[in-house]
Amino acid sequence: MKVEARIFDIVTLFAFLVAVVYGVMTGQMSPYGVEPVGLVALILTGGLSLLAGSYLRFVARRIEPRPEDREDAEISDGAGELGFFSPGSYWPVGLAASAATAGVAMAFFEIWLLIVAIVMLLIAIGGLVFEYHTGPNHD
Repeated sequence: MKVEARIFDIVTLFAFLVAVVYGVMTGQMSPYGVEPVGLVALILTGGLSLLAGSYLRFVARRIEPRPEDREDAEISDGAGELGFFSPGSYWPVGLAASAATAGVAMAFFEIWLLIVAIVMLLIAIGGLVFEYHTGPNHD
């Protein structure tokens, strides 16, 4: 996780540096002063990147180093099972369809369609999360 945290640190530094340069340049070159939308977007990009990088750094301190984080690691250290991935789940398709429906509802400002999309989204999330849940008493 340390590698990912460093990447986000670089993005954070870049976004804040570009925000300063952007603010100064638009303030000097524009007759209207500093352009606020681009400046705010760059500051928020840096803030979000800082948030993600801080989380990854926090998690990296609490878990054992992965092969990607060690300088002396071999390729074979990363071998083995990476986790469980559902081979034939249709819930991601329902999740994408409900998210697309929500996007269309917001684009055309159809409140009734947005409500339907939110219900579809909650059902799809529940189905995805509990797909392999069998219950406490089921063998």
